[in-house]
Amino acid sequence: MHIHVLGAAAGGGFPQWNCNCPNCDGLRKGTINATKRTQSSICVSSNGVDWVLFNASPDVLQQIQDFAPLQPGRNIRDSGIQAIVLIDAQIDHTTGLYMLREGKVKREIYCTDMVYEDLTSGNQVLNILSHYCGINRHVVPIDGTDLSKSSSFTIPNVPNLKFTAVALKSAAPPYSPHRNDPKAGDTIGVLIEEISTGKKCWYSPGLGEIEPHLPQFMTQADCIMVDGTFWTDTEMIDMGLMTKTARSIGHNPQSGKGGMIEKLDEFGPKEGQAVRKVLIHINNTNPILREDSAERATLSQHGIEVAYDGMDIIL
Repeated sequence: MHIHVLGAAAGGGFPQWNCNCPNCDGLRKGTINATKRTQSSICVSSNGVDWVLFNASPDVLQQIQDFAPLQPGRNIRDSGIQAIVLIDAQIDHTTGLYMLREGKVKREIYCTDMVYEDLTSGNQVLNILSHYCGINRHVVPIDGTDLSKSSSFTIPNVPNLKFTAVALKSAAPPYSPHRNDPKAGDTIGVLIEEISTGKKCWYSPGLGEIEPHLPQFMTQADCIMVDGTFWTDTEMIDMGLMTKTARSIGHNPQSGKGGMIEKLDEFGPKEGQAVRKVLIHINNTNPILREDSAERATLSQHGIEVAYDGMDIIL
């Protein structure tokens, strides 16, 4: 299984267009050891030809240009993207759909009922696409919190892969009709499996906390790719950028009691092989973006990697 990181940053990218925090300002001036990142998205394939795009970020056109397999150029109109799986309805994960409107081939969209509701009401991107390429919408099942009873699905034209979606505790986007009434399916994590090898990746860039039902899915994985938005719970408050904590907006910080580092330490080797642990969806304020920071060194000590644009993971 080939997992390619198209974008590793949280909403706004890195540097963010209007931000002059030490990270963004330092990157622009070349005074810090860091690399720019576009907004969070991955693509996955078993054969290297047929790809599933997870989320469509506002930077999707640049991301496709930067990864040749997504534009194989076999016909006058062509794409290696066979389907798009949406893990939520957030702006930074769906705006790219507008950019994929050209052509006569309908986009194969996989999403939960809650995400579909948000993207046909509060943000009507899926309705708008019907005036251009059109869509074929497929329901992502999330009917269980027990691995043995969960429903997996496959995607036509994407051989040798199956997907199991799991509901995560989260908040719907501000434009959602049920913004203040969270529903199962607002956000999902996905266990991606290569059928022939049994290799698995757990992908959840919007993981607010590791709820009791999640370890049974995560322990199956050879690679765990999770939310890396903030280093501390009060990161945005300390910088004067927000009045809310990381946890209150659905992001478990890396540091501190109950943080992502502590939680990821609980997942040891699988069948004698080290499990790759990767943070993705990293906010521009997070000090782990600095490759020589103490925070990055702490992650390395715990065997945790920081995703970057162009990162390839082969399982």
